[in-house]
Amino acid sequence: MDWIAIASGFGIGAIVGMTGVGGGSLMTPLLISVFKLNPAVAIGTDLWFAALTKLGGSVAHHRHGHVDYRITRLMLMGSIPASLATIALMHFTGITKGWASALTFSLGIALLLTAVTVAYRQAWHAVGLKLEKWLPERRKAGLTIASGVLLGVLVSLSSIGAGAVGATLILLLYPRLPAQRLVGTDIAHAVPLTLVAGLGHASLGHVNWGLLAALLIGSLPGIWVGAQLTRAMPERIVRTLLCVSLVTAGLKVIH
Repeated sequence: MDWIAIASGFGIGAIVGMTGVGGGSLMTPLLISVFKLNPAVAIGTDLWFAALTKLGGSVAHHRHGHVDYRITRLMLMGSIPASLATIALMHFTGITKGWASALTFSLGIALLLTAVTVAYRQAWHAVGLKLEKWLPERRKAGLTIASGVLLGVLVSLSSIGAGAVGATLILLLYPRLPAQRLVGTDIAHAVPLTLVAGLGHASLGHVNWGLLAALLIGSLPGIWVGAQLTRAMPERIVRTLLCVSLVTAGLKVIH
């Protein structure tokens, strides 16, 4: 039993429970720096970690009616084909040094994007309300699909983006969507996307299944503990620490 992996899973789970984001964003750098996985295997393992940990949350939001399935379907219309095309290109070309560099660079960019979305979460709502004046309803469907395409590529290359970045894109396009439905819709989209991308990486041999099992053993109770800690720890402090961690990890990966 890998107790370091279980403890790591518990820590990541606690952060997810406290903030609602940060799972994939912190897990992939952790897999690379602590467990010494190459970026491709770290990304594939994290995709499965994200899909399985968010599955329960997706079911819970569905039961509470917190999922806007129209938005979810539109995003999946873009993200699933984009993810399949990205994985197919990896299969066709093979994982060359160029791909390895692209994966590493995408990971760094995704970490920095996530840091920005977490730091300015409240501001995105105001931006979305201003965009409504210039964004007719008839154009939203196409932009939602385009957002899905962007996420499909980003998630397949880096394992990051389905959570914080996805939620921000939904918020910009649908600023009047209630908070519970925003979170539920984002998670409902993230589960099939990360699962499809995870299956693609598994077909390339990019998953460490033993390590994944140990991480999940730790993360599930960690999420519960983190949810309890939100009452005792100010959210601003948690988000500040999370942003600092994301920026540090992102800059380290890029360099």
